[in-house]
Amino acid sequence: MPQVEIFIGGRTFEVACQEGEEHFLHSAAAMLDAEAATLAEQIGRLPEARMLLMAGLLLADKTAGLEDKLREAQVEAVELRAQLDRLAAQPAPEPQRIEVPVVPRDLGDTLAELAARAEALADQVDAKLA
Repeated sequence: MPQVEIFIGGRTFEVACQEGEEHFLHSAAAMLDAEAATLAEQIGRLPEARMLLMAGLLLADKTAGLEDKLREAQVEAVELRAQLDRLAAQPAPEPQRIEVPVVPRDLGDTLAELAARAEALADQVDAKLA
């Protein structure tokens, strides 16, 4: 069983763990150390046992909050899954016929006539300017 040295609240501890669990132990120790550092900033130096107790309680409080959020998210996921299943079970809606207005044929002729008039006016303006 490997022995791991961890650093919490300015103190070093040697802790045994299962083979391959060293990374998790270091992560947990880092979290506990962060809480201990916060306590040290707010309260000052504490006895080792009290510092570890307070840091552990702060982490437990955060964990409880996260567990509450997780439960809420799980309930919401179940509700959304049920809603999705209900929607998937419904028959597909009947297709709707949508008519799109078509540009009238004589509109193209009218636009061509306007373009011809505009070109004629432009020619007249060019002639007067020249």
